[in-house]
Amino acid sequence: MARSSGQALAGRVALVTGASRGIGREVALRFAREGAELILVARSQPALEEVDDEIRELGANATLVPADLTDGAVIDRIGAAIYERWGRLDVLVANAGVLGAMMPLAHIPPATWDHVIAVNLTANWRLIRSLDPLLRASDAGRVIFVSSGVSAGRAYWGAYAVSKGALETLARTYAAEVRKTPVRVNIIDPGATRTRMRAEAYPGENPETVKPAAAVTDAFLALAVPGCELNGEVVTA
Repeated sequence: MARSSGQALAGRVALVTGASRGIGREVALRFAREGAELILVARSQPALEEVDDEIRELGANATLVPADLTDGAVIDRIGAAIYERWGRLDVLVANAGVLGAMMPLAHIPPATWDHVIAVNLTANWRLIRSLDPLLRASDAGRVIFVSSGVSAGRAYWGAYAVSKGALETLARTYAAEVRKTPVRVNIIDPGATRTRMRAEAYPGENPETVKPAAAVTDAFLALAVPGCELNGEVVTA
C-alpha cells in the first residue's frame, strides 16, 4: 500500500492481540487502511491467515504471530523480534481475552479461574514487561487495553469481571508510570458489541440488536494516533 500523509497511522508499527476475529480483526483491518505496519497475534494460524488475506486485498501487509499468550517466554520472544526488525513499537492494542465460566464465584473450577486470569490479566502484564522499552523508543507510543462494563463487578461474571477490574488497575498504574514520557496508556470499554464472546454470554440475544465490531474502531484509532494526549482514561466506544 502506498503510504499517504492522509493515513492516520502511516508508517506506525502496531501490534494487535486477539487479531483473528471480532474486535481485534476489525481493528487490524482499520489500522491497515490507515497505513499501519501490523503485527497480528492470535492462537490460530489459519484464522490469522484469513485476516491477512483481507489485509492484502487492501494493499497492506502484516506479520502474523500465532501464539499462546499464557506463555510468557513467547511474549518475550515477540518483543525481541520486534526490536530486531523495527527497534520500536508505536501502538499496542491488547485485545485478547476469554470469557470463562459464568457461574457463582464459589462454583468456578480453579483451572478455569487460573486460565481467565492468565489470559486477561497476566498476559497483559507480560506484554508491558516485554514491550515497554519498545514503546518508550517510539516518538509517541500508544497502548490500548480492552475492558468491559462488568469491570466494577457483576453477579455470575466470575473471573472475567475480576480480571477486567484488575486490568483497569494495571492500565492506570502503567499510565501513571509513563506520564512523563511520550507514551500514553488508555482503556476502551467497547460496550455491547456483536462478537463471539458476546454470543456466548448472551445466547438468547438477537445479534442484530447490538452494534457490529467495526463500529468501535473509531475509538481505537483515536487512542492510537500520535496526537492523542489522553492518559489513564476509560473511553466508551
